[in-house]
Amino acid sequence: MQPTHLQSRRPSHPDRLNHAQGANTSGFLVFDQVSKGFPTPKGIFPVLENVNLTVQEGEFVCFIGHSGCGKSTLLSLVSGFQQATGGAVTLKGQPILTPGPDRMVVFQNYALLPWRTVFENVYLAVKAVWPNKPEAQKRAIVRDHLAMVGLTEAADKCPDQISGGMRQRVSIARALAIRPEVLILDEPFGALDAITKEELQEELLKIWNEHRCTVLMITHDIDEALFLADRLVMMTNGPAATIGEVMEIPFERPRDRDQIMEDPLYYQLRNHALDFLYNRFAHDE
Repeated sequence: MQPTHLQSRRPSHPDRLNHAQGANTSGFLVFDQVSKGFPTPKGIFPVLENVNLTVQEGEFVCFIGHSGCGKSTLLSLVSGFQQATGGAVTLKGQPILTPGPDRMVVFQNYALLPWRTVFENVYLAVKAVWPNKPEAQKRAIVRDHLAMVGLTEAADKCPDQISGGMRQRVSIARALAIRPEVLILDEPFGALDAITKEELQEELLKIWNEHRCTVLMITHDIDEALFLADRLVMMTNGPAATIGEVMEIPFERPRDRDQIMEDPLYYQLRNHALDFLYNRFAHDE
């Protein structure tokens, strides 16, 4: 499986679909023969099995699959909240064993402290990572990142005084303020209305295009993945889920949503992903 280059190009043919292969262990972020199981009274319950994937630095990768296919578990291994029971997850050649500021997570439920203001929620992250920076510099970092997501005027409000979309902007600002090497997004827009969701997708792409950190994002929305990602990783059903296919998304950047949706290739890729999810790996009820 060849990595997707950041300088996207139009393909000479529409076949951008690759079956999962062994990981290239020289990559930036590598899943090498990864498995994950959890103990139960009846024995080990296998969530993931034989996951191989290489992510290049600065790449934007989306993961999609039915509930129970191990998407969140996979990204928990990257964040360091959990460890693999087999194989290894490595970042720049080093195994990921614990959480660290080089990897930041944005959750669907925002994970903000309700008794703290917008400014304070971001400031706490900056202070934790850079305790020795001058106070004026720490506060400037917070202000800059709130401005980046359009929340300067909301800095002194508490989370329950702002909308869901604004709360998610706070979460993104908090994550980016410490300059992580890997940004992990666990269905960050899943609870938002369609208009707010599209606005934040555009905002996320704009920010990512400026900073180009590596992004791993879980989504249930094929259209979202096709608009945002360089590659779409499609997971098989659990238990013992693995990577079924990896789809390269070749649309040039910066991307225009209307232009992409007028491209016949968009619908070829969309229909293939739909076929994977709802025919070849239909979820058993």
